[in-house]
Amino acid sequence: MYLPLAYDQINLIEGTFTPSQVKNHSVAFDYWVRSLFQRASSNLIFGLPEFWRGDIENFWYYVMLRNGFVSIQDLTERTEVGGEKIGMCFSPASLDGYNFYYQYTHANIANPTLSKTLHLEIGKECALCCLTPDKMGIWDLIERYAEMLANLDNAINISIINSKTPYILGGKTKAAVQTLKKIMDKVNSGQPAVFYDSRLQDDAVTKESPFQHLPLFNNPKEAYLTSDQLMDLHTILSDFDSEVGIPTVPYQKKERETEFESQSKVADGQSRAFTWKRSILASIAEIKKLYPALDITFRLRWEVDPNVTGKDNTDGPGNMASEK
Repeated sequence: MYLPLAYDQINLIEGTFTPSQVKNHSVAFDYWVRSLFQRASSNLIFGLPEFWRGDIENFWYYVMLRNGFVSIQDLTERTEVGGEKIGMCFSPASLDGYNFYYQYTHANIANPTLSKTLHLEIGKECALCCLTPDKMGIWDLIERYAEMLANLDNAINISIINSKTPYILGGKTKAAVQTLKKIMDKVNSGQPAVFYDSRLQDDAVTKESPFQHLPLFNNPKEAYLTSDQLMDLHTILSDFDSEVGIPTVPYQKKERETEFESQSKVADGQSRAFTWKRSILASIAEIKKLYPALDITFRLRWEVDPNVTGKDNTDGPGNMASEK
């Protein structure tokens, strides 16, 4: 697309945003999408085969969170692959076909290295590893919070600039204005006291003070200050952590919170993650039926171990066992 843009192109760009004056997809939005993706993926610990480690493992996490599932298939004997030996692999896919229970029956695999799109039957030619039961991923969740954080980012930046509240001072004469400038220079230089000729305080004609001050706020405490906005930022991040199952202490923590209230917050923060876990473990069971030699495990990083009081499943060496 050439620059400058033509009228039709500008109209198309501006017309696709509602309201048109608010552009949420900014550099700050991209930053928070990236940050929240990494934050969410840190809670999901997959144990993948050795030949899927490294950069390939990073691709696994991206496809799982973005699409909600990956398709696993063995392409060793497929003629569509060409000269490159792929073997056992996973890939993003599109789904079609329905069975009696309205479940997808086929996965379509499209890749530049393939001579044509593969149409594989699920359960016989491929298997799905699903993060979510509806196979829709969690990118809507990530973008929802990224949009809020990006908008608040902008407000915080403006607030930081405006927190340096300027004084709007006026002088009735040129001498009065120059006096005020010199006073502010001395004040900003750090001098503890500034002296001026008190005779300037009385105007020779009106007998009134030549100095005037225009206040920006009647009470600066009534303004939405940076400290409040930073608190809201932590609140939004805390809400996101609760959505993806990361333990969090609310920023506005109550001093006399009961044990039941505390446990309720833990349960609320893990409910969605447990749904993902149930979906993944069910998928792994189906994968094992089709590919018994393929070893894939899964656990939640912060899941509390009910057999060990006061401890959780952190990255200790004994916590990578398969969950069956």
